[in-house]
Amino acid sequence: MAGYVGVFVSDPWLQNQFTQAELRSLKTHFMTMKRENSGGLKLADLPGKMSRIKHVGENLTEQERSSFLQDSYTNLEDEVDFELFLRVYLKLLALATERRGSGAKNASAFLKSPTSTLLHTISESEKASYVAHVNNYLAEDKFLKKYLPLEPSTNDLFEIAKDGVLICKLINVAVPGTIDERAINTKRELNPWERNENHTLCLNSAKAIGCTVVNIGTQDFIEGRRHLVLGLISQIIKIQLLADLNLKKTPQLVELVDDSKDVEELMSLAPEKILLRWMNFQLKKAGYTKTVTNFSSDVKDAEAYAHLLNVLAPEHSNPSTLKVKDPSERAKLVLEHADRMGCKRYLTGKDIVEGSPNLNLAFVAHIFQHRNGLSTQTKQISFLETLPDDTQISREERSFRFWINSLGNSTYIDNIFEDVRNGWVLLETLDKVSPGIVNWKIATKPPIKMPFRKVENCNQVVKIGKQLKFSLVNIAGNDIVQGNKKLILAYLWQLMRFNILQLLKNLRFHSHGKEIVDADILEWANTKVRNSGRQTRMASFKDKSLSDGIFFLELLSAVLPRSVNWSLVTKGQSEEEKKMNATYIISIARKLGCSIFLLPEDIIEVNQKMILTLTASIMYWTLKPPLEERPCGSSDSESGSILDTTSNSTTDDTASESSTDDNSIN
Repeated sequence: MAGYVGVFVSDPWLQNQFTQAELRSLKTHFMTMKRENSGGLKLADLPGKMSRIKHVGENLTEQERSSFLQDSYTNLEDEVDFELFLRVYLKLLALATERRGSGAKNASAFLKSPTSTLLHTISESEKASYVAHVNNYLAEDKFLKKYLPLEPSTNDLFEIAKDGVLICKLINVAVPGTIDERAINTKRELNPWERNENHTLCLNSAKAIGCTVVNIGTQDFIEGRRHLVLGLISQIIKIQLLADLNLKKTPQLVELVDDSKDVEELMSLAPEKILLRWMNFQLKKAGYTKTVTNFSSDVKDAEAYAHLLNVLAPEHSNPSTLKVKDPSERAKLVLEHADRMGCKRYLTGKDIVEGSPNLNLAFVAHIFQHRNGLSTQTKQISFLETLPDDTQISREERSFRFWINSLGNSTYIDNIFEDVRNGWVLLETLDKVSPGIVNWKIATKPPIKMPFRKVENCNQVVKIGKQLKFSLVNIAGNDIVQGNKKLILAYLWQLMRFNILQLLKNLRFHSHGKEIVDADILEWANTKVRNSGRQTRMASFKDKSLSDGIFFLELLSAVLPRSVNWSLVTKGQSEEEKKMNATYIISIARKLGCSIFLLPEDIIEVNQKMILTLTASIMYWTLKPPLEERPCGSSDSESGSILDTTSNSTTDDTASESSTDDNSIN
């Protein structure tokens, strides 16, 4: 039976500065340094050795690290144990933050990965807002309604999140159909393994809808780490609120631009950037002369809100709103206007005046959902009908984007084709997949003003690809800079494939260090199913018979017999039955611990690339040693991230195989 093995330190304060994922990663670095020094490690060794730890290594030079240690410790010949190593790391991290600032160019505060800081605090206003959101959207849920409504002034939210069900349900509210709810363990009393499965399912599913969860592990839910749980919930809610801010869902958004070129640019923008553009478009109608560039300082006086609501819902306007001088009073009148519109809002006047970016963004997104003020008669909407139907490209772009974001790079990307053009994200991804392969001395970090620097970055990306034996005939760095979609997708597919094959190769007890090829994965899957007594087989990764999902259900059942509840499986004959099976397959695989980014359509249509990644992920999960047999610091995440997401799934056959008591098999 595989259990959860945590990394613990004797000092409670020190223990609380890190998540378990962070501690495991840092323990790995510490043990590696000791091995390289023949078992001993002194303070004097750390300035050079700690260059490989991302934030400390990137933001401080070796000389800066050395000078700081000389000033901080009297004897650099002292031996370093793990606790002293952690204290040094925290001090250097604080120094790096102080000298360099955060440095990370992220889309917004919502999508910054919840990394360790010296003080873990939460916003009570945000907690109250998210509790109200949960109470509103999950009030009628059959399982959760007996626990709702939650009381915002208590820790009810964190207590109910401990079994994983709430987060799974929120993910499905944000992106319907992401999790097959038949795979969620929802018995009244869950044992530790069932709870762990739910946590693993929700973390892998959160990654698959675009959340950054690199520093969150299943133990963090069990321990009720409030800042991490709240950080994940805020990301899920943001994804829900911004879901309509694209041309596919709201084609009327083309009213914001003037010509087809601008439409293409609009399509590449992050949702919150589109929301800002929409807000300024409406404010211009109202005669508001300032430009709103953020959801914090630019809206603190509530004037922009007053003009926005007046133009969207003039019938509910109050002339006093723009006459009052006190921002707090104006904010109160704005919220009363929103209430008269019937617009949901979970913030207070104080939140507006204090400039809470998360809650203000949520407020504007609610306004957009309720009344966007865009014309349904816009002539430009017809332009969208002339755009090529790139459904396949769109699905692949989504999979690669979420995979890259799951690695914990410094930049959160919203559009693959735009955000990789300077080469930096690709270099970071290459470094995660194959640590040490990037020559950072010749790389240029964003923002990059000189075009030739972008070409240099992308030339190194292509050079490394050739070094890794990617097929890159007639591809140059400038093709990436120019945003060539097909070439970018081809490169990313080879990079993702290389990553999973390397992970399998590194399981030396199985591969004996030899190269793993596609045929090995195919043979393993067929052998596993055959040895379980089943008759189905996969001729290739493009075998059309795979569309019914039966083979993968039999494979999952073969690797963990009680993972599949066969009473819930369909014959996979109609399109609806195929989709039910495909959704179930993906949820079971994620519940086991597989980090996968495909959609049910990829199984139904037998997308060769995604079928390979699914099979390889199941193979990797099956063959990797149990946690207690792995070196301390190992992670289950299928990424090269320094601080990986932890998904510790049980291999105990007594674990729940169904979502409800009624469906359990005796």
